[in-house]
Amino acid sequence: MKSWSNHLLAEPLEGLGRITLLARESIASLLTFKVAWRDLLYQIYFVGVKSQSVVLVTGAFTGMVLGAQTYFQFHKVKMDTATLAVVSVSMCSELGPVLTGLMVAGRVGAAIAAELGTMRVTEQIDALRTLATHPVDYLVVPRLMALHITLPLLTAEAIAVGIGAGYLVGVYLLGIDPTYSWYNMLRYTATTDVVVGITKAFIFGGIVALIGCYKGLYCGEGAQGVGRATTEAVVYSSIAILISNFFLTMTLGKLLHTL
Repeated sequence: MKSWSNHLLAEPLEGLGRITLLARESIASLLTFKVAWRDLLYQIYFVGVKSQSVVLVTGAFTGMVLGAQTYFQFHKVKMDTATLAVVSVSMCSELGPVLTGLMVAGRVGAAIAAELGTMRVTEQIDALRTLATHPVDYLVVPRLMALHITLPLLTAEAIAVGIGAGYLVGVYLLGIDPTYSWYNMLRYTATTDVVVGITKAFIFGGIVALIGCYKGLYCGEGAQGVGRATTEAVVYSSIAILISNFFLTMTLGKLLHTL
């Protein structure tokens, strides 16, 4: 019983240590500019451009639903023109970065884990080492930089589309006064809300990249190991995003409001 409990505790701690070492090696590689620029450009295209359709649909319909639900509640207390302000603040600081991070984790995190896991199973990563090419420099760093660059941009796109969709639903479907609605949105949406959202997206990009790369590099043998690594990459990335979002909200909120 004791050995089983020790094993249960040792496995997640070992994984945490490995991913910490992977993060340290990636940062060291970034500081020494050991970046495969061609691979970086491809990863930016793969992560950023190819994820736009998912992000646009997510942002648009999230803004629509949030606008409609907010209007239904605010209409009871005659606060219709404050609807867009709630949509704006929510999309900027919370829903925009979190939902974009979750969508990208489901699409890109799974792809990274599957690709690197297949390379590990077919011994391509070992072949890189024999050619004096560090796998972190060649495989991890381009994906990490690409997610750090593209996820804030995708989040900004989701925020803009969500606010625009909420405006269209509120004004043209629900009959909210457009002038006062726009005025209240600009009045109650602070610059700090946008800064918090973009900062969260930057951190979420690192989480998705590191967990996806870690699960791929350390996956089990065979097709079953690759499948398990792909599933765990999506699940762990999503959980890490949701947990870190709470602590980032508390930390960044207090920090920016004290400045």
